[in-house]
Amino acid sequence: MAAPPWSGGPAIVRSGEGREGRRQVSRAPAIEVRGVTKRFGDVEALGGVDLVVEPGTVYGLLGPNGAGKTTTVRVLTTIITPDSGTAEVLGLDVTKHPQEVRASIGLAGQYAAVDEVLTGRENLELVGQLTHQPKSTIRARATELLERFDLTHAGDRSLKTYSGGMRRRLDLAASLVHRPPVLFLDEPTTGLDPKSRNDLWDLIRELVADGTTLLLTTQYLEEADVLADRIAVIDRGTVIAEGTAGELKSQLGATVLEVAFPDDAAAAGALATVGAVVAGAETDGSLVRAPVHDGARAAMEVLRALDDASVDVSGITVREPSLDDVFLSLTGHRAEEGDAPPDVDDPDRGGDR
Repeated sequence: MAAPPWSGGPAIVRSGEGREGRRQVSRAPAIEVRGVTKRFGDVEALGGVDLVVEPGTVYGLLGPNGAGKTTTVRVLTTIITPDSGTAEVLGLDVTKHPQEVRASIGLAGQYAAVDEVLTGRENLELVGQLTHQPKSTIRARATELLERFDLTHAGDRSLKTYSGGMRRRLDLAASLVHRPPVLFLDEPTTGLDPKSRNDLWDLIRELVADGTTLLLTTQYLEEADVLADRIAVIDRGTVIAEGTAGELKSQLGATVLEVAFPDDAAAAGALATVGAVVAGAETDGSLVRAPVHDGARAAMEVLRALDDASVDVSGITVREPSLDDVFLSLTGHRAEEGDAPPDVDDPDRGGDR
């Protein structure tokens, strides 16, 4: 297979340390999106998305169902065309050079693109044929991928006998048959049990260590925090924040104060009292949460105010901020709770994810 289009790219312009100490060397961006919009009838799925993904990194696209994550992936993988703006993969415009883009990317998602009538090996060999791989290497590549994804024991079994985690691993393996330098993973761990999810995370880390550029869409905060070098928070078709996990968390302040109350009604009733002491207080069920810079002092002042108001408190905690706190602060809801309207281009999918 020909070398990736960026393999002989421009001279190094900057470098740094990424997730888990990975060395990042910046050349031309592996993925670049500028002002991309997309409408489906009256629904605005994308409202001007901008993204830049450096080669050899994991870029997390974080947002709730309906936020525009899958629509962004569909544009970048040439499944749909944008209404305006530009999108490039490995320097290739996705609307002007769709065939070249498809030859250079892999795509795997929560809906496994494999045939359950065939065996695992047959699925991989079929992908090899469809991507015009040399016949002499297809079987060896299938064997290699079955071994790498711990599926050798099931390679000659029908997919009907595979568990959900096994199918997801095979789907990921199928996206790698032609050795693409850029891989798109659209919510790959949705519906998986914790062990299967962790196994897939390990495989993703291995791919990036080998130099693959990866764009990952997810609604799981932990997944973005653990895997991504940079994260874009997308909500209602617009990128509302972008940066490393640490940079996003730092927007909230040094710590998060959480006050627990006996029930939701008590928390709602105490919100004004807490809010008079610390800015940005919000309710979350039976909790009142607020970003604070001096956690110990804020906790004492809040407890004093609640005591003066004769409000019963179940507990109080000061902790480090999480991506969940960031998302809630930016959008007013959690990543798993999005209320944005679904895309309407593919009703069988049940909306964008």
